[in-house]
Amino acid sequence: MYKIDFSKPIHIHFIGIGGISMSGLAEILKDAGFRVSGSDRSKSPLTETLERKGINVFYGQRAGNITDDIDCVVFTSAIHKDNPEYVATMEKGIPHLTRAQLLGEIMQNYKTPIAISGTHGKTTTTSMVSEILLHAGTDPTLSIGGMLKSIGGNIRVGSTDLFVTEACEYTNSFLSFFPRIGMILNIEEDHLDFFKDLEDIRNSFHKFAKLLPADGCLIINGAIDKLQEITGDLDCRVITFNKEAVNSDGSAADYYPSDITYDEFGHPSFTLHRHGELCPVDPVLISLAAVAFPGMPVISHLFGLLDTDILGKSLVQCVGDFLRRHPAGRVKHSDIPQCMHSGVRPTGSDDLNGLLQQIGQAPVQFAFDGDPVILDLPAVIIRTVVRHGQAHTLFLFFRPL
Repeated sequence: MYKIDFSKPIHIHFIGIGGISMSGLAEILKDAGFRVSGSDRSKSPLTETLERKGINVFYGQRAGNITDDIDCVVFTSAIHKDNPEYVATMEKGIPHLTRAQLLGEIMQNYKTPIAISGTHGKTTTTSMVSEILLHAGTDPTLSIGGMLKSIGGNIRVGSTDLFVTEACEYTNSFLSFFPRIGMILNIEEDHLDFFKDLEDIRNSFHKFAKLLPADGCLIINGAIDKLQEITGDLDCRVITFNKEAVNSDGSAADYYPSDITYDEFGHPSFTLHRHGELCPVDPVLISLAAVAFPGMPVISHLFGLLDTDILGKSLVQCVGDFLRRHPAGRVKHSDIPQCMHSGVRPTGSDDLNGLLQQIGQAPVQFAFDGDPVILDLPAVIIRTVVRHGQAHTLFLFFRPL
């Protein structure tokens, strides 16, 4: 396999550059000083973005696009062997890589590459992880299989050793990756045009888990059937999450909820358990996890491996940024029909005032008249509820639809 020397930028051409993943990789290389070109069947918002960044995009795929000054060609599994650019690449003997191979080589340039896999939920979870890291100020590099509004696209180039990407099992592409932290959300029947059956899919995910180094970590859904077939022979640390206290193989789940309840808007709350005991986390942060994202307890532990208090920093930063930019205020539910909201009337503000004191802001007073108190920021809602006889302030991150 061709190996790129990232210290010596070259000319790389992408066949099918308008794809969601290919366009992102093209941006990463362009930002790293590479000369980048590519082709696609037709113009799209993604190709127009690439052109604005100085990338030469050809519309229509023809042999003439493969010029002699190209050092490496990248293509996806969607490119057939009779594609004229693919044929020209082979005839000219130009080094080439698949999209997955290139992504794997890029991952090796980062100390902590995080790969999020699963039959379903990859883009959603990758976006959630990305938002948390961004709010925490960790300046990560992100490669997402969808458009994330907060970064204005599907790719973000950071300056730290954190790299986050979703890892797709189709055509075994994620087996070309080099993750240090991996996540398997679920394993179900899908892509049966490539895989023979469910057992073939499970075997692929097992191989993905085996990619993790001894100092790495796999975070996996303990409800996956025959869990030990996936995790039993791994050298890395394994962390399980589950809706139940016991995993499918009879082992205890590392993280699981109890006392699950839903408010009138369907927003969940629960008590978090870690290794069979109540999780020793600040009640406000537990509440944040419970209301904002059901998967947050597991994700927060993922970031604990990075020795960074992600949730605490994110919480303070979000509220602090709001107070620096906006006056506090209230809106009614009828005023924000397209926004997620708490729908619960706060009963106090002591927790909030304590947080405000941490970031150097004066305490504030809320007047309650039966409407939810919502800070007018497309990032956070603050409310207070009583759980087990104690009042907790809940911070619900959201974004307008």
